[in-house]
Amino acid sequence: MSYLVLLLFAGLAFGLVAVGLLISRLLAPRTPGEVKGRAYECGETTIGGSRLQFNAGFYLIGLLFLVFDVEAAFLFPWALVIRELGIAGLIEVVLFVALLLVALVYAWKRGVMQWV
Repeated sequence: MSYLVLLLFAGLAFGLVAVGLLISRLLAPRTPGEVKGRAYECGETTIGGSRLQFNAGFYLIGLLFLVFDVEAAFLFPWALVIRELGIAGLIEVVLFVALLLVALVYAWKRGVMQWV
């Protein structure tokens, strides 16, 4: 029964989005033109190429932040129910944090944390 309610809610959500997109498509004014077909770059015409290369360190730091942010998101609910989980829950979380610490040490040894 609970899955039926979830399925109905998801169907209603998708249906409302589809109806909104359909109404927008039907009622939106269509005025194509040369100016509307151009790429918009902050109001200025580009000089040269607009593609820039970024250091891969930014992406690695971002991925590390994402991993440890998700870790924090997993640890908050665990902290709320720590008494109900008992020793088994504690062992699981210790293993989870230990695995993440191993990943952090690996990233540190690989030089991800060093900026050149």
